[in-house]
Amino acid sequence: MNGGNGDPKELGTFLKARRAELHPLQAGLPDTGGRRRVAGLRREEVAQLAAISTDYYTRVEQGRMQASVPVLEALAQALRLTDDQRTYLFELAGRPQLEPPARPDPAVTPHTRRLLDQLTESPALVLSDTMDVLTWNRLAAALLTDFAQIPEEDRNYVWLLFTDPALRARYDDWPTGARSCVAYLRMHTARRPDDPRLRDLLTRMESHPEFQRWWHAREVAVQGTGNKIFHHPVAGTLVLDWDTLTSSIAPDQHIVIWTAQPGSPSEQALHRLAMASAAQETANEAPTPPCDFGERLPSRQGLRRQQR
Repeated sequence: MNGGNGDPKELGTFLKARRAELHPLQAGLPDTGGRRRVAGLRREEVAQLAAISTDYYTRVEQGRMQASVPVLEALAQALRLTDDQRTYLFELAGRPQLEPPARPDPAVTPHTRRLLDQLTESPALVLSDTMDVLTWNRLAAALLTDFAQIPEEDRNYVWLLFTDPALRARYDDWPTGARSCVAYLRMHTARRPDDPRLRDLLTRMESHPEFQRWWHAREVAVQGTGNKIFHHPVAGTLVLDWDTLTSSIAPDQHIVIWTAQPGSPSEQALHRLAMASAAQETANEAPTPPCDFGERLPSRQGLRRQQR
């Protein structure tokens, strides 16, 4: 495993955040009682759990030493990191287990676009690593928001979740959904911290305190499936499962599809929403009826009468 371009400062902040969350009893350490000066584990306790010296751990946390792979493994175990957090730790240390993805190509392939169009009763859209909405189908626009009416620079799911009151109102549990998106976005920073699109988005989000609080909590996650409850002004309440499919030819593009349990009220609601959106689209595309000049012009017999 070769060393890469890590971020020692962010690595140290991430380690601090994770040890602050972990109680000694959770880590298998005895609770000696008494008031602790810091929340969570002390540096020496993390070092003890990882079987390294306190000085070694301190220098890693302060960004003065690059941790070896075995030490990173020991720290991940000591801090009870999830798989996503462990991946993030290795990437921050400049030791990613996989080659970093190529620079994203925002172009969506025609067959991906065709796939979305053929999902007539399942909302679906394509997101980039930075959660830009690259394309969507008709039902996704009907369920969430009309993305076509949003300027391209604002067509980002995280941005819309925090700035679009209508989309925010769709979520039954907005804080959980928004926080998950922030955790996913944080995961992306370790892969491409210099991504200009990411930097621009983070700058724009500086005025949103909820985003800032969750962002600095440094939670990371890569979820591939889940469940959401939406409240739609026309379709009512929908309980939908969602799945994420990553394109094999464009690994930075992720197809998100929402489905309902067969025979459920939510499936019926999706069907009604699909019918309504299709009817609306047909009405919008209907050409203006041509003038019936036969009704407006006098008949030949009438012309003869006028000539007389």
